[in-house]
Order: sequence, then structure tokens, then C-alpha cells
Amino acid sequence: MKKSIAKNYIYNLIYQMLTIFLPLVTTPYLSRVLGAEPIGIYGYTVSIVTYFILFGTLGISMYGQREIAYKANCKSEKSKVFWELIVIRSITLTISIVLFTLIYGTSSNYAVYYRILIIQLVANLFDISWFFQGIEEFDKTVIRNVIVKMLSLVLIFVVVKSPGDLWKYFLIYVAAELIGNITLWLYLPKYIEKVNFKLLKFKKHIKPVLSLFLPQVAIQIYTVLDKTMIGLITNDMVEVGYYEQGQKVVKAALTILNALQLVMNSRIANAYANEDKKEVSECLEKSFNFTWLLAVPMVFGFIAVAPGFVPWYYGDGFEGVIPILITTAPILIAIGLSGITGVQYLVQIGKQNKFTLSVTIGAFVNIILNLILIKFFKGVGAAVASVIAELTILLVQLRYFKDQFSLFKILKLSAKCWISGIIMFVIVKILAQHMSVSIANTIIQTIIGGIIYLTLLIILRYRFIYDVFNQVLTGIKAKIKRA
Repeated sequence: MKKSIAKNYIYNLIYQMLTIFLPLVTTPYLSRVLGAEPIGIYGYTVSIVTYFILFGTLGISMYGQREIAYKANCKSEKSKVFWELIVIRSITLTISIVLFTLIYGTSSNYAVYYRILIIQLVANLFDISWFFQGIEEFDKTVIRNVIVKMLSLVLIFVVVKSPGDLWKYFLIYVAAELIGNITLWLYLPKYIEKVNFKLLKFKKHIKPVLSLFLPQVAIQIYTVLDKTMIGLITNDMVEVGYYEQGQKVVKAALTILNALQLVMNSRIANAYANEDKKEVSECLEKSFNFTWLLAVPMVFGFIAVAPGFVPWYYGDGFEGVIPILITTAPILIAIGLSGITGVQYLVQIGKQNKFTLSVTIGAFVNIILNLILIKFFKGVGAAVASVIAELTILLVQLRYFKDQFSLFKILKLSAKCWISGIIMFVIVKILAQHMSVSIANTIIQTIIGGIIYLTLLIILRYRFIYDVFNQVLTGIKAKIKRA
């Protein structure tokens, strides 16, 4: 039986929000007790270990979710694929752990932090969230995250009290990931069966895994390399701190958009495997509508409230976050749309070579622009480079997507969102200019903006709003009847 997309979206939204809930909620506190430079050190060192995690995990998470979705209806085949990928991932991650320890764990300016980050590499050995995403059991990942993240939140406020406690923040961060990943294995016996390891075939996975590994490398170039390059080019960890903090807010917004994407990935992969072209098309249209609905007001909202939001949220000394946040905001639309055209469509139907080409071109554009812009504009330059790179990726992917959806149709779906978003932006911006900087005023501006946006969409009779409302209403009625 197929699981409800709406239900899975809610579960995955909770899962994704919790993965970023800890840093987002603790950001105002950490900004004040640690300061910009320690946060910059955190962002820089985590960016380094991310490369080793990337090389250790290859493209198995994305590939594994798709392959498990293909085999979702056959327990024996699903079990074989799972163990084949676990073995491959364990070997490559072990190599990555050894290399990281030898290079960064022995001698470095930030050796103490790198040694703690080894735990994060070990944590990835136990990460099987891709398996549960493949079988559309998103509630399992939610349960473990709720418990682990809440404990982490408490620990941060209890033990991190000064810049000298930065190592404690690192330890809480990696320990939470390790414990969370291990607990997920407790659910596994219900979904897989014992297999004869002599019958497992690893070779068949190497080529497709590597084909998805290449785009993962390219993606990390413009999602992580920015912080590395800011640190290397400017040698200013305060600037890295500004960029790190600005990215946290944008990533929180991206989490909401990505939640539906992960749900739709498995649904589209399964529909494609069963040659159900109609469902593939319907899922893609829902994704476009959802992305436009949320991404447009998010972009305008960030730009409008940033000058009043940053001072009270981050505290004194973080004014440099404002231009970075405003410049980065448009990336929400570019990433939201390319997530549909690339990951949801090209990857799930087996055209990962086209996806690889698009992100490779984007990575190349990002590196070149970083080298030019960071030198003159620091964090803002990196933000501009990222936005342009993401737009480049989207344009390349649209070339291979036009047979499924025309560009005109995609843009047509967004027309009413743009009209409502622009009007909302003008009103909120005027309000912000006449209101003092405070938590209450930012909340008021956000609420008013949201009400204006939704009201305008209803007046314009945006069909997707009504579809969502009817689906929620139907679900509530069904639960009442069962009760």
C-alpha cells in the first residue's frame, strides 16, 4: 500500500527541521557566548571534515534511496541491496577515517577540534536513513531525532558558557549524530531478512554509485567550499563566522523545501519503475507548486526583515551577516527548482549523467567566481557566487527537462505567487522601515506578511492552495470517522 504523500511530507519535514533545529535555536545563544571567531573556526573545520565524509559515503545515500525504492515490494531483493551498499560504504568510510586522522588529527592549528570530528566520520558508518527514505518510512527517523536533538539542546545551554567551551559544542554536535544513527538500527529487523553474504554482488553498484558520487562532489564544492575558500583567501575566521551564521537561516528554509523532495524521490522512482508516467507527471507538478508557494515569500521575506532580524537574533558584532543573508536569499528558488528537475527527475529516472553535467558546470562557475569575488567582497562575494552557480545548474537541467515540462508551464505555475510575493514585500518593507528593531516587531512583520501573501493567493484563486486545504480536510474527516 502506498503511503500518503502529505503524511510522509509532514514526517520528513519534522525530520529535516530537527536536523537543523539544534543550530538554529542555539544560534542566538552561541553567538553571544562564543563570538564570531570561534563560530568561524567551527564552520571552517566542519567544512574540512565534510569532504572526507563525502569521499567516504560516495553517492550511496542518493543511490541507495533510489535502489531501495525500486525494490520496495520485494523483501529479499531489498535486503540484498541494503547489505551490499552497507559493505561498500563501510570500506570507503574506514579508508576516509584513517586518512583524516593521519592528515588532520595529528598536527594542525585546530587539532583538538579535528580529533573530535573523527566521531562524526564514525557516525556516518551507522547512517541508514537512506534505507527508510527508500521505503517511505519517515516516521522512524523522526522518533530518534526528537529524543537526541532535545537532549543536545539541553546540553548546549548547560555546558557551553564561554569561547573556551567551543570543544564542548563540537562534542555535543558529533555525539548527537552518532547516537541518533545507531538507534535507527533498532527498527531495521522488521524490514529486512537474513542474507547469504556469499551471494551478495558488489561490483554492479560501483559504476552507478560513482556516477552519483561525482555530482555529490560538485554539490559540496558550492555548499561547503565557500567557507573553506573564505578562510583560506581572507585568513579571517570572523568573516567565516558571518557567512556560517547567515547560511544557517537559509538552510533552515531549505529544509522545508527539501522535505517534500525526499518524499517525492521515492514516489517518483517507484512510479517510474512501474512505468506509471501519469503519477510521475503529477508528482512533479505538485513539487513545482509547493516550491513556488513557499520559496517566493521566503526570499522576499528574508530581504525585507533582514536588517531588523539580524541585530536581535545574533547580537552585537554580527552586522556583517545582514548583506550575506540578503544576497543569499534568492538561492532558495534556484535550489528548490533544481531539486525537482535534477534530483527528483533526472536522478530517479536514471539520467544521473545529465545531473552530473549540470552540477559540474555549476561547481566550475562557483570556484571561478569565488576566486574573483571573495578577494574583493569576502562573504558577500561567496554568496553572489553561490546564487549564480545554482541558477546555472537550473538552466542546464531545464534543457533536459523540457520534454517533461516546458519552461513556460513551470513559470505559469508561479505567476500568482510572484504577484502576491511582490505586494507582500512592499508592504512588509515599508512596515520594517517604520518599526524599531525587536523580536516582537520581526514576528509582527512576518505574521502580517504571511497573512497578506495567503490572502492574495486566495483572492487570485491559486488552485494549489485549495487542493492542499481539501486534502488536509479529507484526512481530518477520515480520522474522525475511524475514531
